[in-house]
Amino acid sequence: MERTLILVKPDAMQRGLAGEILARFERRGLRMVGLRLLKVDRNMAKRHYAEHVGKPFFEGLVAYITSAPIVAAVFEGTNAVAAARQLMGSTRPTEAAPGTIRADFGLEVGRNLVHGSDSVASAKREIDIFFEGQRLASWKRDVDPWIFE
Repeated sequence: MERTLILVKPDAMQRGLAGEILARFERRGLRMVGLRLLKVDRNMAKRHYAEHVGKPFFEGLVAYITSAPIVAAVFEGTNAVAAARQLMGSTRPTEAAPGTIRADFGLEVGRNLVHGSDSVASAKREIDIFFEGQRLASWKRDVDPWIFE
């Protein structure tokens, strides 16, 4: 089972879309094993966006992610990273496939509602940032045999 980090970003929170977004990951078949509502501080934002330090858009990313509360969630399942990224859609909402979160609710790349880890290694690093010192739930649903082989 893979794990992936999902962030419901400030624009989605301001628009009241957190529940809808999280529900889509659950309906896809991914199992939620961690959930937090938090206000990201500048230090956490800098750790999360470390690969973008020095780029012209870095300060804008930090200002955006710290502007309102977010929901951080960890989902697990077979190919969780790829499944979550497919469900989110292209980073540019106007290029995202119909039925994806970003196509359904977004218009601009800078307000694309949701973040998902881009690899298993990134997921581990990001989960460590947003769930530092917290245990994730380990559990099985009765429907899991109908979702995972």
